[in-house]
Amino acid sequence: MNAKRVARTRRAEPEEIGGRGHCEVPMVPTPVFSPGFDPERAAAILVSSDKWVNGTELRYHFLDEPTTAGDKKAVRDAFKQWQTLPIGISFREVADPNEAEVRITFDRTDGSWSYLGRQVLDRPQAEATMNFGWRLSGPGGDPDTALHEIGHTLGLPHEHQNPNAGIVWDEPKVISRFAGPPNNWPEQKTRWNILRKIPRDSVEGSEWDRDSVMHYAFPAGLILQPAEFQDVPLEPAGGLSSRDVDWIKRFYPPQAVEGPPSLNPFDSQSLNLAAGEQLDYTVVPPATREYTFQTFGAADTVLVLFEDVTTGPAEGRGLRYRVGDDDSATDRNATFRVKLFKGKRYVVRVRLYWSWATGESALMYW
Repeated sequence: MNAKRVARTRRAEPEEIGGRGHCEVPMVPTPVFSPGFDPERAAAILVSSDKWVNGTELRYHFLDEPTTAGDKKAVRDAFKQWQTLPIGISFREVADPNEAEVRITFDRTDGSWSYLGRQVLDRPQAEATMNFGWRLSGPGGDPDTALHEIGHTLGLPHEHQNPNAGIVWDEPKVISRFAGPPNNWPEQKTRWNILRKIPRDSVEGSEWDRDSVMHYAFPAGLILQPAEFQDVPLEPAGGLSSRDVDWIKRFYPPQAVEGPPSLNPFDSQSLNLAAGEQLDYTVVPPATREYTFQTFGAADTVLVLFEDVTTGPAEGRGLRYRVGDDDSATDRNATFRVKLFKGKRYVVRVRLYWSWATGESALMYW
């Protein structure tokens, strides 16, 4: 057991908590829905909007070297820990940053942070999407930080911002605390990462998980409610909680060994899915030409096509993203046109955000 885990499983003195700083999530615009937008539809979109389609392989690359030996291993071990739960998302380290969706730095002047889920796809290819601002390994290291930041990349928000937690903050004390070292945050950043409540519609489930790896530790004196934390620190137990594991498996269930069924041209497949559920199909085109993929009916979906690459450099093999579309919160269907090659294998995945009626949406390509 490492020194940090020992510190987290006993009652820490107030000055011990937060000495390493706290993770931040970069500020990005939140979705805005038009007046009169169906609230249940909005809730379904918010819960899934930053999540990946299940079966995605996320490639990661280290853009620089850590200052502490072993920190890379701590990150690799954290990816393995998420992977072996097991879940339907896989991870692969690649040598070329242009092949990576997740690009990692170890800038000690920039704190620890990660973009949330599919937000990484909006970042320039040369830019980091995750940073570690303190040691992860050795004496005083915190390997849970790596689990936490990867959780953000999987689409998990901060648990202490769960509106169901019922936390009432002593806001002036929180702002003052995080304005000083080691965070040195301006008030806006403290409000975004701590005081702001995540929209209730974007939270799946109703219970607060105070032991989640996505929860900060806080010293006594910052929380007014629940009253039990007025005089004692709020400390997660460390590692992935049982609810972390249950939730991530629900959203990213392990992939079936036998692979997805075939989808043929002009073969309409009904999408009998509940909100958040997904269907996958194998596509082997009969001719080399451009094809159109489209969903039909009154539904919000994300539609993604992968190519099964079996030749070339080893790090480029596997299911590679080709094209995708997200029609959520719009009055259109997800669609794209793409050139496919005869004899090659592709996989198309469609995840449902929301549907007005089961059985009234479908998928086809031609």
